[in-house]
Amino acid sequence: MTTATHEQATDKSANHEETLGFQTEVKQLLNLMIHSLYSNREIFLRELISNAADACDKLRYAALDNDALYEGDSELRIEIEHDRDANTITLRDNGVGMNREDVIANLGTIARSGTAEFLKQLSGEQQKDAKLIGQFGVGFYSGFIVADEISVRTRKAGTDASEGVEWRSKGEGEFTVADIERAQHGTEITLHLKEDAKEFADDYRLQGLVRKYSDHIEVPVRMPKTETAKDDEGNPIEGSEVTTWETVNEATALWSRPKSEVSDDEYKAFYKHVAHDFSDPLTWSHNKVEGKLEYTSLLYVPGRAPFDLFERDGARGVKLYVQRVFIMDDAEQFLPLYLRFIKGVLDTRELSLNVSRELLQQDPNVDKIKSALTKRGLDMLKKLAKDKEQYQTFWNTFGSVLKEGPGEDPSNREKIAGLLRFASTHTDTAAQEHELADYVERMKEGQQKIYYVVADSFNAAKNSPHLEIFRKKGIEVLLLSDRIDDWLMSHLTEFDGKTFADVAKGELDLGDVEDEAEKKAQEETAKAKEELVKRVKEALGDGVQEVKVTHRLTDSPACVVLPEHEMGYQMRRIMEAAGQPLPEVKPILELNPSHALVARLEGAEGDQFGQLAHILLDQAIIAEGGHLDDPAAYVKRLNSVLTA
Repeated sequence: MTTATHEQATDKSANHEETLGFQTEVKQLLNLMIHSLYSNREIFLRELISNAADACDKLRYAALDNDALYEGDSELRIEIEHDRDANTITLRDNGVGMNREDVIANLGTIARSGTAEFLKQLSGEQQKDAKLIGQFGVGFYSGFIVADEISVRTRKAGTDASEGVEWRSKGEGEFTVADIERAQHGTEITLHLKEDAKEFADDYRLQGLVRKYSDHIEVPVRMPKTETAKDDEGNPIEGSEVTTWETVNEATALWSRPKSEVSDDEYKAFYKHVAHDFSDPLTWSHNKVEGKLEYTSLLYVPGRAPFDLFERDGARGVKLYVQRVFIMDDAEQFLPLYLRFIKGVLDTRELSLNVSRELLQQDPNVDKIKSALTKRGLDMLKKLAKDKEQYQTFWNTFGSVLKEGPGEDPSNREKIAGLLRFASTHTDTAAQEHELADYVERMKEGQQKIYYVVADSFNAAKNSPHLEIFRKKGIEVLLLSDRIDDWLMSHLTEFDGKTFADVAKGELDLGDVEDEAEKKAQEETAKAKEELVKRVKEALGDGVQEVKVTHRLTDSPACVVLPEHEMGYQMRRIMEAAGQPLPEVKPILELNPSHALVARLEGAEGDQFGQLAHILLDQAIIAEGGHLDDPAAYVKRLNSVLTA
C-alpha cells in the first residue's frame, strides 16, 4: 500500500502548512462514492458518529493508565450542530484525537487490505458499486457524499495546545495539512454541504438520523436546543433565548439491554455500526451468561464477505469491552480462525483491565469464553440452516472458510460437518447445496460409506472416470472442487457413523451393493487378463506402481488410482505451488477389460504395444486432472499410433 505522495509544500514556519496528494485508491474511492451513493447519502452521519464514538472509547481505555489524558474533561461526548446560513454541519468529540502523522495516515490513505481487489471489481454501475462500497467500509470518506469540502481540526489528548492540526480537502485529489493552536483535545469535523444536500442542515433531520442509525452508541450524542421565554400572551420575548445541549440518543450500550427491549431494527443498526457495513446481517445471537464466568456477547453473521476474508492474518474478531470499557477493536482470541467472518461485541468482567494481546493469550478465562462463543457461533449457523435460502446465501459467501473448521477444531468436528454443503451427483449441478445428513438418508441399501471425488474444477469432478460404476449403480458421490477440499477431507473421517471414501484412492469397495455373482465374474476376468497386466507393467516400468484390471470403469479405457492414504493430486499441486518439496508418488494404472482400446492393446505387438500402453497411462492422468511430465512425448506417441 502506497502512502500519500507529496505534491507541493509551502513552509509557513508558524503553522507548517503543506498540500499532499491522496493515495491513488482514495481518489478513485472518493470519485466513486460521490457518483454512486446518492440513494444512501444519509449514512455519512452514522459513519462519522461511529468514528467519534471509537475515538472516545480509545481515550477512555488509554486514561485507565493515565487519567491526565482527560485534561480535566472526563465527560466524553459527541456534539453535532449546524449553521443553515453557512450551509455547514459540525461534528465534534472530546476523544483521543490525532497528531499530524495520524491525520496524514488516516485521512490520506486507505490502510486496509484488499484495496486493489476492491478497485478491480468496480464496474461503473451505480447500484452494484454502491454494494461494493458497503462491503469495503467507507468511514470518514463518506462525508464527501454530502459535502464539497471538509475541514478537520484535531489534537491528540495529552499533547500541547500548539500541536493541533487542521486538515482540509475538497475531495478532488489533494488535501492540505497545517499546524494550529487548539485548546480542546479531540476532533472537530466541519462539512460544507453541497447545494443539493442542504436538507441535512436541519435540526429534525439530524436528530432523526442520530436516532435511526446511532441510538445505541454508548457515548452521548448531543445537539443544541434553543428555548425562548414567552410573555403572558404567548409571544416570544426578544433576547431571552437560552441554548442548552440535549442528548439525542439513548446512550446505553445496546448489548447491555435485555433482549426483549431491543428491536430487530436496533440490532441491524448496531451491526452496521460494528461492522461498518451497509447491508443487514443474516442473523445474530445476543446472550448474557451469569455464574462463575460472567459475560455478554452479541454476535452477527454478515450477509457479505469483506475483501480480506481469505487473508488469515487480516483484521478480524469481536470488539472487546471489560465492564463497558472499550479494550480493543479486533479481539481475535475469542473466536477460532474458521469463524473469522463473525462480527460483534464481547463485554466481560472476567479479564483484568490492563489487558494487552500477550496477557489475553495467557488468561485462562479467554479459552473458556472462546469455547463458549465458538459453540454459540455454530449454534447460530445451525439455526440459520433451517432457512435453506438464507443459509445458501451464507454458504455461498463463507462456505470455503467454514471448511477450515474440521482441521482446526477437532472437538467440534461433527457439529461443523453437519453445517457443510456439497455439490453431488444427486443433482449434477455446481451448487453446493447438499448436506451430509441428506446424503446418509439417500444411501443405497448395503452402502457403508460416503463417497466423494476431488478435482480442480466442478466439470472435472462431474466427468471423472472414477464415477462411472457409481453412476451405473445409482450410488451418490459428492463432487468436491474447492482448493481446500482435499485438505478438508483429510480431517473429515466420518459422519453419523459412516466413513468417507475417496473414489480415486485405494481398492474399489461398494460394500454390499455388489452381489456375489458380480464379484466372482470380476475375479475370473482379472485372472484371464493376468498376462496383459504383466506386459503393460513391463512396458511402463517405473512410470507406475502397479497395473491391474478394474471394474470401476464402464466407458473409459483406463484410470489412475492413488494408494488409499496418499496425498491427492489437488493437494500435491497446492503444496508444490507453496514451495513444499514432496516425494514422487507413482500411480496405480487400472484397465477396463471390456473397452475396445484395451482389446486393441492386448492384440498389439512390439513397439506399438509400448506406445499404446503409454498413451493409455497419459490419458488416464489427464482425465484425473494431472499434469504430464513430458506432454510433447505424449503427442508424438499419439500421432504415431493415429498414422500407423
